[in-house]
Formats: sequence, structure tokens, C-alpha cells
Amino acid sequence: MVRLVIFDVDGTLVDSQNIIVEAQRRTFRAHGLAAPSRERSLSIVGLSLPEAFTALVGADGPVPALVETYKQVFGDLRQDPDYAEPLFPGAAQTLSRLRRRPDTRLAIATGKSRRGVAHLIARHGFEELFVSIQTADDAPSKPHPGMILQAMTEVGALPQETVMIGDSTYDMIMTRAADAIPLGVSWGYHAPDRLREAGAAAILSDYHALVPVLDAGFPHRR
Repeated sequence: MVRLVIFDVDGTLVDSQNIIVEAQRRTFRAHGLAAPSRERSLSIVGLSLPEAFTALVGADGPVPALVETYKQVFGDLRQDPDYAEPLFPGAAQTLSRLRRRPDTRLAIATGKSRRGVAHLIARHGFEELFVSIQTADDAPSKPHPGMILQAMTEVGALPQETVMIGDSTYDMIMTRAADAIPLGVSWGYHAPDRLREAGAAAILSDYHALVPVLDAGFPHRR
């Protein structure tokens, strides 16, 4: 049986909160707008950029201009070591362990662009690690289930063989809509209680907890 394990990126694999908050702050300032609070900034992480800025300023706001400025600012900040995006503790070791399992395939589903994911993969040496990479360039924004449905099709996995690991309510809703199994993480940008309310089958306390959960069998779906 193929077991497909899909990972979100921001807030799940990498701690990108500082660069995201600062990029938003500079973007809003460049357009003469008041920047959102840190909590508000992080609340929309996981959405693709147009949906994220629409959530922040409304459909009548200057969304396309904000998106373009954000892309430029984010690229500039990425060159600054003060805004590094470190992996969360245990992430690299867990990915390496799962990669060696013949019954497991790994994938990504993220609101990042394909370019952003390519940067992540090159920086951390994750080439050949993920058999499917779904980004904001490839499918509708979360919480639409398109990313997971496409990943399952590419790998040939059934919903009951597919787990999505994420830190946001968007990840949980997306996974439920695809009839797959959502696992939340406690270290991301949405509180565990919110993840449970959005349908998380379980909440991981750290990366070391993931493999035992998979070995015990997938959590029951509601």
C-alpha cells in the first residue's frame, strides 16, 4: 500500500514567521497603509498571495500591487541572514527517516510559489526527496482541495492512504475536503484548538511524534 505523506511548508517545515511579518510590514508601508499586527499577519499564512492580501485589505484594496511589492521585498529579505527561515527541530531527521521507508512517499502542498519551494529544496539539500510538489502556481489556493487531489493522482494514492501535515486551519479544511487525513502541528501559526475545530485527526507535539503515529496506523477519519 502506498502511503503518501504531504507537508505544508511555512509554519510546518520551516519557521518563516519573521521574514513574512517583516515583508508584510514593508509592503504595507510602501503603499502608505497601516501594517497588520503580527498575529494578523501570521493568521493568513498558507493562503496564496492574492487570497492572503484580499483577506488583509479586502477585495476593494490594492491587492495586485501589494502582491508584486511583497514578492520583491521578500526576495530582498531572503538575502539577509537576520531573516533566515530555519527548519523546525527534528524536521530534517524525520524527512530523512521517512524517505528510507519503501512504503512511504513524500510530497509538499504549500501556498508558496514554485520558485520559493525551489529555494527551500536547494538550501536544505532536499533534491529528490519529494515525489510531488504542489504550490500556489499549480492549484487553487488553500483551503481548496486541489493540491492534495493532484498529489494523490500523481502518486496513485487513495485518500485513506494520504496524510497531510500542516499548521493552519486551511490545511485541515483542505485535507478534509479531499477526504484524506489531516494532522496538525503544535509549533505553527494557528493554535492547536483551532486545528482541532477545523478537523485535525491529531496534533503532533514535535516531529519525533510523527513516525509513531504513522506506524500505529492512520488516525480514524470522521
